Amino acid sequence: MSKELVVLVARKDPFEQEERFQSSLEELQSLTETADGEVCKIITQKRDRVHPATYLGEGKLEEIKEAAEESEAELVIFNDELSPGQLRNIADRVGVRVIDRSQLILDIFAGRARTKEGKLQVELAQLQYLLPRLSGQGTALSRLGGGIGTRGPGETKLETDRRHIQRRIDDIKKRLDTVVKQREQYRKRRKENRAFQVAIVGYTNAGKSTFFNRVTDSQSFEEDLLFATLDPLTRQMSLPSGFLALLSDTVGFIQDLPTTLIAAFRSTLEELTEADFIVHMVDASHPDHMQQEKTVLRLLDELGAGQLPILTVYNKKDLLQEDFIPHSFPSLTVSVHDPIDRKRVLHKIEEVLKDEWYEYDVFVPASEGKRLQQFKAYSMITSIHFYEEKEGYALHGFIHPEHPLKHQIL
Repeated sequence: MSKELVVLVARKDPFEQEERFQSSLEELQSLTETADGEVCKIITQKRDRVHPATYLGEGKLEEIKEAAEESEAELVIFNDELSPGQLRNIADRVGVRVIDRSQLILDIFAGRARTKEGKLQVELAQLQYLLPRLSGQGTALSRLGGGIGTRGPGETKLETDRRHIQRRIDDIKKRLDTVVKQREQYRKRRKENRAFQVAIVGYTNAGKSTFFNRVTDSQSFEEDLLFATLDPLTRQMSLPSGFLALLSDTVGFIQDLPTTLIAAFRSTLEELTEADFIVHMVDASHPDHMQQEKTVLRLLDELGAGQLPILTVYNKKDLLQEDFIPHSFPSLTVSVHDPIDRKRVLHKIEEVLKDEWYEYDVFVPASEGKRLQQFKAYSMITSIHFYEEKEGYALHGFIHPEHPLKHQIL
């Protein structure tokens, strides 16, 4: 299948830092490639204020039109969220399809969602985004022949009126409520079983799924693309001491996520607030990694997960040109493709937990096999000795201060 040719357009605010602007532009390019587009030209303009009707000035729109004709591009993507009026006016002036960054991200999400919940959330976000943009979309929608910005479950029904869409939105919200309740039940069961939860968070494409797959031997989708993982996955993993934990892989963060999507993916990210421990994966080789790290930490705070113990893992050390200085602690600099480095991460998780947990010594008679298994599964045992004369095991280890087993330690 031939890739769709795309012209990218970005406005630079005079007060915006050059690095941040470039990083956002590169991200738009990666997003376009993830959506199977090929960037043939990038047009930027320094401009103090956004033009209320056309976003950019007349002269710039003429330049975009010429660039699209010259390169035979079928699509223009703006690196900003455009108002419904701006979208219409620009498309009239430029003569080809125009979408904005939000539509592009929604499109990728539509192609990536795998579970029922993921698909419902994407459709909800698409419909909420399209509702105010319906007028004037009539002609555009009747000739939707596919292509970037037209994917997903929402597009065919959109030729009908707003009432239909509003009904669909209400319907999806109801169905999502049911899914959320089911998930809460599932979480409650996990909590009752006192399963220890580790969540991997980080910017999109930082290496979360690669780490998740290697550590849990699972087959989550793993590719050098933005948003490769959309639906949260949870699998069991074993830490070096034999302690069993549940590891969850979450959707990747991104700068300037469309507002409709933040709401829709809130529940996917709410898994984080249930976690006991967070592994924050950072692509250390990314020029803007500090900004990305801050974005994630800010979002964790907003979700109410900012107080959880965190280990920052600076990934992709094999791509680093110079010495790397971490600015979060505790942290490790690794390549998650390296098995030794993955072991180091698991050891480090235990090390951080030992500082937080209750240190214990307990004697378990050999006849109490079940109790011994419980200590092995729910705590980190650092040493175990069998005493023949006492017929039992002396354990030394660490346990979560609120774990019910702690009451059995005298």
